[in-house]
Amino acid sequence: MKAGIFFTGSGPIVVLTSYASLTAPNFVEKLAAKGIGKFIAYEVAMEDVKKKYGKHFEVILKDLHQSDDLRVLDYDGHRVFRNFTLSQLGQPIYHEP
Repeated sequence: MKAGIFFTGSGPIVVLTSYASLTAPNFVEKLAAKGIGKFIAYEVAMEDVKKKYGKHFEVILKDLHQSDDLRVLDYDGHRVFRNFTLSQLGQPIYHEP
């Protein structure tokens, strides 16, 4: 299970996925199908995400099955910026079709 902060054209979002990588081709295709073709992503620790989102994290995680490849945990860019410091972000992943 992976969690990532994705900086998209409409702002940052937090995504949970059952893919082994935030760059897995099928995962990138799923994002593109949701209108996210170009992004900068940062993997974040699941424990950090769990602490910050609490019950909401648990509810979303229960909906995420191996066949359900991704779930958007947070699409409120202001809240994403409040919940995570820039120092928590590691190396960026750039994707542009």
